[in-house]
Formats: sequence, C-alpha cells, structure tokens
Amino acid sequence: MDKRKDLSRTATDAFVILDRVPCNVCQHEVPASEAFVPEATDYLIYFCGLECYERWLKRPVRILLQTTIPSVNDDWNIERFSLLREHLASLADDSGSPLYEVVARDREADVNGDDPVLATLDRREFDELWLFAVETGNGLARGDCAGITRFRKRGGGILAARGHEDLGSSLCTLGGLGPAHFFHSRNPEPDDSRRSRDDRQTESISWPNYHSGRNGDYQRIQPVGPIHELLRDPASSGIVEYFAAHPHEGAVGVPARERNARVIATGTSQTTGRVFNLAVVFDRATDVDGNLLGRGIAESSFHHFADYNWDTDRGAPSFVTEPPGDGIKREPRALDHIKAYVRNLAAWLALPRHPAKPF
Repeated sequence: MDKRKDLSRTATDAFVILDRVPCNVCQHEVPASEAFVPEATDYLIYFCGLECYERWLKRPVRILLQTTIPSVNDDWNIERFSLLREHLASLADDSGSPLYEVVARDREADVNGDDPVLATLDRREFDELWLFAVETGNGLARGDCAGITRFRKRGGGILAARGHEDLGSSLCTLGGLGPAHFFHSRNPEPDDSRRSRDDRQTESISWPNYHSGRNGDYQRIQPVGPIHELLRDPASSGIVEYFAAHPHEGAVGVPARERNARVIATGTSQTTGRVFNLAVVFDRATDVDGNLLGRGIAESSFHHFADYNWDTDRGAPSFVTEPPGDGIKREPRALDHIKAYVRNLAAWLALPRHPAKPF
C-alpha cells in the first residue's frame, strides 16, 4: 500500500491547483503533484514528504515574540515580555513534553531597512507571530509587511497588539489585521464621537486612550456574543473574566467589509464609563488567490502581556509616570485568568494538531 496516499491528498486534489508549493517544515518548494496534504476539515498545509510531515507532528509549536523597535533598554523592548515568554515555554502536554518553543527578539534592520526575520517569515519554521507594535509609526518596513502577509497566507497565526494614540501605528501598513487597529493620525475610529480623550490623567497622551485601570491592576472583561473559545477557562468559573489593566488602551474594531472577524470582548473605561473593544478575532478564510489564511487577533494594548502589567516589581521604562496599582498582587487569581487566556491564544492560533488544543 502507498503509505503517502493513505495519509494524504495531493496538492492538486486541493481547492486550488498550484504548480509548486512550499513544504511547511523545510520550506523547500516541490511540484504540486509530489506534495501532499494531511486530511483536515478547514485548512491546507503542504509537506514535501513523510519525514517533514512527521517532524511537524512531533515538534512543539514555534512562536515568535517580536517587537517593532530595536533593543533599546529604556523602552518596551522584548525583555519586558519575559513573563509571557516564560509562561508559554512552561506549558507542556500530559507526558511533560513542551507544547511551545518560543523565540523572542527585537527588530533589526538589514541594508534594505527590512527585518531579516520578518521579511522572510513565510520561509521560517514559525507557526505563530506575536507582534508587539511599540513604536510611533515607523516600526514595520515594506519587506516586513510582505513577509508577514505571506506567512499568514501559508496558514501562520498572528497576534497584533499596539498602544495608545499613535503607538504602534506601523500596523496600518499591514494587510488583514492592520485595518482593525484605529489610531490618532492614521485610520481613526469610524465613530467620530470617540475621537476624544478618555484617560485625562496623562496629559501628554491623546486619543485613543481608554482608561481600563492602573498598571498592575486587572479589569473585568465582558464577552461579546457567543463566548469564544479563547475565553473558556474550566479551571475557574468556566470563562476568562479578567485582563491586565492599563491607563490608556488603544482602539480596535472589525474592519469595514470584513466578514470573518468579530469582537470577542470589551472593557469599560474607569474614567468615563465608556465601553470599548479589547480583542478582535479573525477566523481562517480563503483569500482571492485561494490561500487559506491563518487565524489572527488584534489586541487593544500590548500591556495585556507586558511584565509590568503582570508584576509591577519588574519595572517599566522611565517615561512611564503613572502611579502603579496593586490589584493583581492583592488578587493573584486574576493573573490565573490572564494566563489562561494566553494559553488559549497559543493553542488557537496554531494550525490544529496534537497535542496543542484550546479549551
């Protein structure tokens, strides 16, 4: 019996006929007639042979944590997301094998101004990109965006998180998830009544700047519509109830004419009582070229994942002047909810395979 045929369909049996396809593991391009696709219900993934297919099944999901700034000490560099990295790396299956292999890095620029990893992300062995846009508008180069776009076209999952006002506005140059982020100077919120300051304590920061609480506090979230699997947490009340708080969150929403995205959770401003979106999810969908896009999520603030917001003893850049809160220290179970959400995100963004399964 032909074992390859027993396990798979050929690429030419798939929904779109391609001349050549890249192997998801080694990225070597092979003729479509020689590639094969494991049986699956909602996605296509190509392998050049059984060796790469079995390697993919056995290896941990590979996650890239990446900022949009160089390694500047007094800024939101990748080391300020070390608790997130440690938590993801600690997750294991029932046998004790790690579920995730995590690489964390800041942006670098080659001679063309592109980041050498982001610009070639589609040809690297990553399954997920967690992108923390922490610059003021110049964080992603054209080559970076092209590489990230190709990565999602081959099924890669993307989390894109930003800051207040124009912090992280280079996301606007990113297709797909980019239009879900609304900034002050670029792609502002469609509802012009929201184009006004919410947080009024930090005068140097303008809208969007929704005040969900102090750094170090937690906020109670409100699920929207049917409870999304990202918000399931059987270890507590059954759902994730809390996110990390921040004095000035950004704005996210479903882009116009986007049919495969929805808001899954909202927060409430502690200053104005205004409800605002916290997270927008993008399901897998086939694009005009026949590519089945990876899942994605747009987050209103990278502070949902930053060390300082999980544990203020970790410190913050010197330009952070707001007095911190102690809500998470007083109620550590809130951090359990936050970590459950992170655990769900890592599983949900990955292409389905064992043992990574969301709740």
